[in-house]
Amino acid sequence: MSELNPAVVHQQLQWRYATKAFDPTQKIPQPTWEVLEQSLVLAPSSYGLQPWKFYVVTSQEIKDQLPEFSWNQRQPADCSHFVVLTIKKDLSEADIDRYLHRIVEVRGGEVAALGGFRSMMVNTLVPPKGFDINEWAARQVYIALGQLMTTAAILGVDTCPMEGIVPAKYDELLNCNAEGYHTVVACALGYRAATDRAATMPKVRFATHDVVKVL
Repeated sequence: MSELNPAVVHQQLQWRYATKAFDPTQKIPQPTWEVLEQSLVLAPSSYGLQPWKFYVVTSQEIKDQLPEFSWNQRQPADCSHFVVLTIKKDLSEADIDRYLHRIVEVRGGEVAALGGFRSMMVNTLVPPKGFDINEWAARQVYIALGQLMTTAAILGVDTCPMEGIVPAKYDELLNCNAEGYHTVVACALGYRAATDRAATMPKVRFATHDVVKVL
């Protein structure tokens, strides 16, 4: 396995910022996008259940409709790729069984041999014991968002995570509900506009010793 230069990774994390203005003429090259897409596919989740679907919007016709449901922010329309991260609503035993069949498809064996694992997931999640299953799923989605943004920074692709959206309107426009999914958060990806003043502003963070405690 080749090792990334730590100094370069740190440099790219410093370079990353929440892009306020994208250059609509610049598009992410397909090989670069394929790696970004896989960063979503390969994102970790609790139990490995992947209680999500990622809607990637590249159609300009659809992107142009999104600012209205995004507090009139222009990033959804001007970016190259706009990713809407959704959860599978009300995770069920059927979703768990689908995952178990995928395990067998990839690793071999028999579903019956995974009975103990199945029981643990079902007993914890269906119905959820003492917590909101959809809130749990939303937390998993944020893991995927973080991995996407970090991968993008390493590749020199700009991002802007967006919670300033109207999820119900996104669901309606992208037809998420019909597939059993619900919008949680979104992320614009592309390349910063030369006019984006935020790109040159110093990054403001608390000192490392204020937020990291080594025991």
